[in-house]
This record gives sequence, structure tokens and C-alpha cells, in this order.
Amino acid sequence: MKKKISFVILATTGSAAKQFCLSRAALRWWVVVAVGLIGSSAFVGADYVRLKRDALQLAQREAELSGLLASQGGEVDLQRRQISEFAEQINLLKDKLQALNQFEKKIRIMADIEKRPEAGALFGVGGSIPTTMDPKAVFTEQRNSLMREMHAQTAQLDLAMVHQEDSFNALVTHLERQQRLLASTPTIRPIDPAAEFWVSSKFEWRISPFTNQREFHKGYDIAAREGTPIFATAGGVVTFAGNRGLLGKTLIIDHGHGLTTVYGHCSRLLKSQGEKVRRWDPVGLVGNTGNSTGPHLHYEVWVHGVPVNPEKYFLN
Repeated sequence: MKKKISFVILATTGSAAKQFCLSRAALRWWVVVAVGLIGSSAFVGADYVRLKRDALQLAQREAELSGLLASQGGEVDLQRRQISEFAEQINLLKDKLQALNQFEKKIRIMADIEKRPEAGALFGVGGSIPTTMDPKAVFTEQRNSLMREMHAQTAQLDLAMVHQEDSFNALVTHLERQQRLLASTPTIRPIDPAAEFWVSSKFEWRISPFTNQREFHKGYDIAAREGTPIFATAGGVVTFAGNRGLLGKTLIIDHGHGLTTVYGHCSRLLKSQGEKVRRWDPVGLVGNTGNSTGPHLHYEVWVHGVPVNPEKYFLN
């Protein structure tokens, strides 16, 4: 006869106690089942905790990755905007450089100045103009190829700016030289056109009023009231101020570039030797000194030691 183990279950409500019996084999089976259930529950619980922890870590990493991608996406957008703006600046700089080159050409045409042959073209050999970059379509190309093109255009524009600067410097130097030459050219009448005067003798052959002999008059005589102001016809330096034989009180101005003017028969000299004068500066007063038949100015223009007709220089 198999031994059995009895189990008595007592209720707290006062009801009758319940009793059931299990054999030792059955008890062992239920113990194994209980232990298995408890072990399985523990394993499942531990696995659940581990999975939950992994899920939280995964969610955290996903959030970090999302933030990183968002940050990188912002950096990419920023880089795109910067490159697009750079492309626009390259196009703008190229347009301005071409406009300056066209402006220089106009000035050279107006001043009748030819560009020196060795100056070359604006954009180097052949004068090829860099292609226009489209900032909106700029990212359809490979990024590395785009960056190489932008660097190449930048280097080409730098070289073009050097050429343009050299050309402008040469142009300015020439214009300054022309300006100095113009400032030194006796282009006005030595007597104010508003004053009362008349031309008594020109640069030509004439009969001398003193010898009645035919002679060449090397000056330009302007008769005016004594004391009428005499003006310097161009800027220069007074090289002589004093009595000069038949010309009486005389003033001579060296204008540079081989140009010299003479003012004779003055009643008074207003400048001294060595003084600098500018065009329209009063240098003397009309007089009747020296060998003269009446108050007038004897005016001469000399170019490299040769007398020339002063009328050819008058612009007023």
C-alpha cells in the first residue's frame, strides 16, 4: 500500500475544513511543476526587464540619432546656403569686373588712348569669361566638382582684377600726364575778353612802325587801356621779371613741356622771378614801356625755342 500525504485546508470563515491526499509521486510532480513555473516566471521576468531596458536604450539612441541627423541636416542646409551665396558673389564680382573693363574702354575711346599690346585680355589668355554659376541648380552637380569650379573661377577673377588694376593705373598715369600738359598749354587770351581791347598786330610779316622796313612780327599785340590786367595764359614758373630792351618791362613764364610765354611793354609787373603762377593769375598791367607807340601788350608763345602763332592756342 502506497503512502499518501494528507493536506488540510482550514477556512477563516468558520466553514468545515477540507482535506485532500496526494501520493508522494504526485507531490513530487507538483513540486517540479511549481519549481518550473517559478523558474520560468523568473526567467521571463528577467528577460522582460532586460528587453525593457534595451528598448529604453534604443529609444534614447534613436532620439540622439534623430537629433544628430537634424543637426547634420541643418549644417548641410547651412553649407548649401553659404555655397549658394558664394556662387552669387562670384557672379556679381564678375559682372562688376566686366562693367569696369567696359568703362575703361569708353574712357580710352574718349581720350583716344590705345591699350598697350602687352596688356593682354581681361581674363588672361584668350580673354575667356568664366561661365555663370546658377546658385539654384548648383547642387545638382557633384559637390567636389562644384568646389573645384568655384576655386578655379575665384583664381581667374583674382588674375583678372590684377590685369584691370594695371590697366587702370596706366590709364590714370596717361590722363594725369595729359592733364599736366593741358594745364601747361597757353589756351586763353592774356587780356580778359570782357575788357575793352583790340588786336593791333598779329603773328605775321609787317612794316615796322619804327623803321618802315618789312619785318616778321613774332608776337601778338593787344591794344588796351593802360592798367588793364594781364593774365597768365597757363600755369608755370616766372623765369624773368624786369626790363628787357625794346620790350620794356617784361615777364616770361616757363610752363614746362618746352612751352614759354612772354608778356612785354607792361606798366607794372605783379609777379617776381621764381614765383609759381596758375592760369588766370594776374601777372602784370598793360603799359607803354620800351619801344612802343601806345599802351598795349606784346604777347609771345614759344615752343622748344621757336616762336609760334599764339592765336592757334586761344580757346576763348
